[in-house]
Amino acid sequence: MPKIIPQAQTIDEVILILNKIIDEAIISKSTMGYFAVLYCKVTEKVKEGIADGIFQNGPRMEQLDVIFANRYIKAYYEYKYELQPSSCWEVAFRYADDFWMVVLQHLLLGMNAHINLDLSIAAAQVAPGNEIDDLEADFNMINHVLSALVGNVETALSDVWPFLKWILKKTQKVDTFLIDFSMQEARNGAWKYAVELAPLDNVQFTQSILIRDQKITKIADLITNPGYIPSLIFKILRLFERGSVVRKIEKLRSVI
Repeated sequence: MPKIIPQAQTIDEVILILNKIIDEAIISKSTMGYFAVLYCKVTEKVKEGIADGIFQNGPRMEQLDVIFANRYIKAYYEYKYELQPSSCWEVAFRYADDFWMVVLQHLLLGMNAHINLDLSIAAAQVAPGNEIDDLEADFNMINHVLSALVGNVETALSDVWPFLKWILKKTQKVDTFLIDFSMQEARNGAWKYAVELAPLDNVQFTQSILIRDQKITKIADLITNPGYIPSLIFKILRLFERGSVVRKIEKLRSVI
């Protein structure tokens, strides 16, 4: 009997499926739950933003959110059912079983695949051709939604690594390190690629995504193998991480 891959129709269904993935991660003690928690919180914030009218076109933003989320959900279940997700997602999921990956690396691997690849595709699909120009303001608004989560993410990670906040203060990156390191730059790149994708026909669209996927996979490789000194630092951080996988998931879930 073929495995069924769930796909959401509304933002509420997205949140339900994401919570199911988080619950599965807790049961199986899987680090896949780290990114799922972060993404669920982002989705909840987007939902609040739509309800509060912060986007120029709320219905279109919900449609974008659903298309965007379904790509992650599809990739997750493809990997779970031993099918073939996109290459950058395959790397992110494969490293879920790597003892030496720290929480931050797991989050970055998920953000790399989802923002650098999936977000561009979702934007181009919801606003094809010349319609993409009209999407830019709402696309940029998501950055403001994300920035509201940064402090909470830092709080959660600082609980996992007691010395993290001290390190961040010393490097003057306390308020913006997560967005500066990944989210903000990734979303800027995602918009640029969405503009490139939007006017393409179906064949060109598919071919371009395959090429993009390989490029984003190379970025994933930099996250998993950042070089000798960064790798050594991450290994030290990993040894001093506090709590089990389940506790870390629950901490992220309660604080973010």
